[in-house]
Amino acid sequence: MDLSGKTALVTGGGVGTGKAIALSLAKEGADVAINYSRSVDEAEETAGEIRELGRRSVAIQADVSDDASVRKMVDTVVGEFGDLHVLVNNAGTTVHVPHDDLEALEDEIWRRVLDVNLMGTFYAIRAARAHLEKSGGAILNVSSVAGVHATGSSIPYCASKAAINNLTLAMARVLGPKGVRVNAVAPGFIDTRWWQERPEYEFVKEFVTEKAILSRVATPQDVADMSLSIIKSDITTGQIVLMDAGLSL
Repeated sequence: MDLSGKTALVTGGGVGTGKAIALSLAKEGADVAINYSRSVDEAEETAGEIRELGRRSVAIQADVSDDASVRKMVDTVVGEFGDLHVLVNNAGTTVHVPHDDLEALEDEIWRRVLDVNLMGTFYAIRAARAHLEKSGGAILNVSSVAGVHATGSSIPYCASKAAINNLTLAMARVLGPKGVRVNAVAPGFIDTRWWQERPEYEFVKEFVTEKAILSRVATPQDVADMSLSIIKSDITTGQIVLMDAGLSL
């Protein structure tokens, strides 16, 4: 796929990995809509950086766990740009709960994590489906190695990412005959502000770096580079690409 002149929507696109993907899409010539839930200032800043690159951009508030909001968001994107070619499902949430503390996993935790991570991904795919089928577009889901190896911030988070991996395969089968490719990237530890603000940041980063075969952790730009490679590949669908510097080997 040549991204020049195409339109992309990146959920959770104002900060971290989502921002890196959004800016990388713009550098390839795409116009990019930035979805955000609460980070309005960051989203507007990212949209401004995209416009400075000479591409069109708009920041759109929507809670991806709400189907009606997601449908309205997609309609806004298409109304603003005229079409939709790329959907990046990056929005996500988690909680930090030790895996052996089952009693701490109250229903509200499960619902929020699954609603945002899994249902948000599904809602966006469903809302964008007709437009992507029309344009012969691509979907990129941001998953995690937590969905493969069940190690991560909490059991609900791992389960939600495993479900995204399964959804990626199912949607690839459903939408492939309509010309839409569906893939996922599954990073391990990503060195983002979200981690940097946590008290265990240095310990976790050092631990992962020492254990990983490549002796490093991923940056948001690493994930963005892989994401663009997958999005641009017209022969690739139904793939979940692990990005953990060999930690899981």
